Amino acid sequence: MALITAVTFDLWQTLLIDTREQGRARAQVRLDGAQDILRRFGEEYGVEHIREAYRTCYRQCHAIRDRNQDVSFREQVEMFVNNISAGLVARLPGELVEDICRVYADSFFVHPPTTHVHATAVLHQVKELGLRIGLISNTGMTPGATFRSYLDQQGMLQYFDALTFSDEVKLSKPGPEIFLMTVRSLGANPAQTVHVGDHVENDVAGAKGCGLKTVWIEGFYPRENPSDPNSDPDISVQGLGQVADAIRRLSGSG
Repeated sequence: MALITAVTFDLWQTLLIDTREQGRARAQVRLDGAQDILRRFGEEYGVEHIREAYRTCYRQCHAIRDRNQDVSFREQVEMFVNNISAGLVARLPGELVEDICRVYADSFFVHPPTTHVHATAVLHQVKELGLRIGLISNTGMTPGATFRSYLDQQGMLQYFDALTFSDEVKLSKPGPEIFLMTVRSLGANPAQTVHVGDHVENDVAGAKGCGLKTVWIEGFYPRENPSDPNSDPDISVQGLGQVADAIRRLSGSG
């Protein structure tokens, strides 16, 4: 058995627990904020018009992530603004675009997800095993810079040796390169690395497909085809609190 030297974690529904209600509330903050900022410039749009632009932006970004790529946060916000009105970004003063970016990002702090009750303890336990720790996250509508700030506030940032956010590297899970670049930054190789996450396709199949071992946290996404070997994790756990023991088992030390 290869020596385990590194562990990578997913973020959403692994270390942070979010709900659809919180996501909708953040979206509303973005819509209201954009409407107010555009009104200051004399551009008046109804909230439903802005909402449809937001939905279109979501679909466009989703299509890009389906190709295992991503856009930068600034590109995403500009896509949203230009969906409100073609060429609107070019018409707006730069400081107003920055204001929209700020509202878009800071909505996370208005309606933040819940830090998993075991998150800090598990990161501490894994670090106590002498392992390097990475984070691999598809960022969605929130930039990596915001996540760094939040993880620091929650006392978790100190545990990570590498953080990879899709909006910063313009790659996304389940594509192999976002896993491999993180593993390289940890000074490990895939066979020495365990990936922990909740999403069957993004975390289990994606990590397994490029040679990482996998720990799947059950309860958020079902295995649609339990007989599919590509989505078969090395170990399944019912909750984050069981992850350190699972890693000990994979390393042969427990």
